[in-house]
Amino acid sequence: MTSTNETRPPAVRERHYPSDTTDAEWAVLEPLLPVPACALPTGGRPEKHPRRNVVDAIRYVNDNGCKWRAVPVDFGIPWRTVYGYFQRWRASGDLARILAELHQLVRVHDGLNPRTVAVILDSQSVKGAETVSKDTRGFDGGKLINGRKRHLAVDMRGMALAIMVTPAAPHDSIPARDQLFRLRLTHPELVIAWADSAYGGTLVDWSHSFLGITLKTVPRRKDQDGFAVLAKRWRVERAISWIMRARRNVRDYERLISHSEAHITWTFITLLVRRLTRPPRPPRTPPHAVEPLETSANKPKPIRLRKQSNTIRLAPAVLTY
Repeated sequence: MTSTNETRPPAVRERHYPSDTTDAEWAVLEPLLPVPACALPTGGRPEKHPRRNVVDAIRYVNDNGCKWRAVPVDFGIPWRTVYGYFQRWRASGDLARILAELHQLVRVHDGLNPRTVAVILDSQSVKGAETVSKDTRGFDGGKLINGRKRHLAVDMRGMALAIMVTPAAPHDSIPARDQLFRLRLTHPELVIAWADSAYGGTLVDWSHSFLGITLKTVPRRKDQDGFAVLAKRWRVERAISWIMRARRNVRDYERLISHSEAHITWTFITLLVRRLTRPPRPPRTPPHAVEPLETSANKPKPIRLRKQSNTIRLAPAVLTY
């Protein structure tokens, strides 16, 4: 008969999946996680499983796109427990808080102001699986996709500020009002936003009048044939490609819209944590060279200006009869 200590899973498991957290990543992410219930004044049951294993299991599902029931057994956690953590952290708002705090940490890490004043907006339509209900899906006539639409707001480095998922049927300008309103509440320092021509029209005047945000559209080029890199817009399109690296986001399988937003949030959390464990990103353009001081040897010669007379010459008058 085995003892209780032998049947209990080890606290530190072997990390051999690409989605597992490294020691440096866990040192960044662990302080941001919510306080356990047993440490609160109200009290609670101590957690049975190590949180690092829980985070690794959630990231495994998000990165590989498997079902919750297919969580590997080497994590040592039942799949219902992993799903419970995923759902509770999403419902309590801790997931959105972690993303916001990581966003500020990354900007400071790169030598930028923690609060950005400019954002870029765009949307992406994805197909919905049979698990997506009829009430939470729609048909995008422009992309010919039956599913949901993701609305992203990123800063100038492509890091997400706001994530919103809606049915794919409404035009981009309709849910954009809700997205811009949320941005104004959570980021009052915002001044300007860029988007494609679908966000134009009355939305530009509404954003400036009611929210104080200048919305500028970046249209396609007149001679553009196929894909082309457009100013400002390429940053949010790159962020959308980052989302698609996680296979759980390639297609929408979630019954709840909030769970779709949570999977996208976990994708950006993974990207931001990994960026914090790397050296700071250098600026795109090198700094301007310092001009040498003027000396007698390289002092430029004075420029002589020809003095003009104050006489005003009038053109000859044209006589008409």
